Amino acid sequence: MKMVLNGRPLTVLVVVSLWLLLSCGLSFGVQSDIDCLKGIKAELEDPYGYLNTSWNFNNNTEGFICKFTGIECWHPDENKVLNIRLSDMGLSGQFPGAIKNCTSLTGLDLSSNKLFGNIPQNISNLGGFLTSLDLSSNNFSGEIPEDLSNCTYLNVLKLDHNRLTGQIPAELSLLARLKQFSVANNLLTGPVPYFGPNSSITADSYANNPGLCGFPLDPCQSA
Repeated sequence: MKMVLNGRPLTVLVVVSLWLLLSCGLSFGVQSDIDCLKGIKAELEDPYGYLNTSWNFNNNTEGFICKFTGIECWHPDENKVLNIRLSDMGLSGQFPGAIKNCTSLTGLDLSSNKLFGNIPQNISNLGGFLTSLDLSSNNFSGEIPEDLSNCTYLNVLKLDHNRLTGQIPAELSLLARLKQFSVANNLLTGPVPYFGPNSSITADSYANNPGLCGFPLDPCQSA
């Protein structure tokens, strides 16, 4: 069977095939981000209606989720979420697992809400490309996940004003890009991670955790 006629049919076939592959990939990416936001809306209680009013999924136009309250996209005409900023909205519930479907997310701010429960132990699988994570001023409890050390792009990590207990994982010192870090006003104990002598992280990052010790705090007592 002859597949080429003056070189044109095969060329057209290749172009069409590439277009279909790219379209399928883009559609998957876009749909996963839509599913991400649908899941967040379903998982969180929204007593003041911020999400219920703004997050309307009865729409299929390009970039419609980019107009949602608290959502920033990579491009305004593409349903690909860059940042989720839902601070101080009175939201309640546990950490929304649907965030894993926002596969290109770089910033997540859920601060000053009423979220509770543990921070997921596999959080790097939910937000491996995050550069900023702010869960401050909630009611999160339990221990800080060691897995946060695998979120290697983090510049900002704010976990202050919660009810976190136990020790701060020493592995967090591996976050070489970290510039802002706070676990103040929790119930943490033990030695703090050593970020190095030139780190911008100061004692204020650990304030009001009487059980913490080690540089830049007071030295830990020998057993």
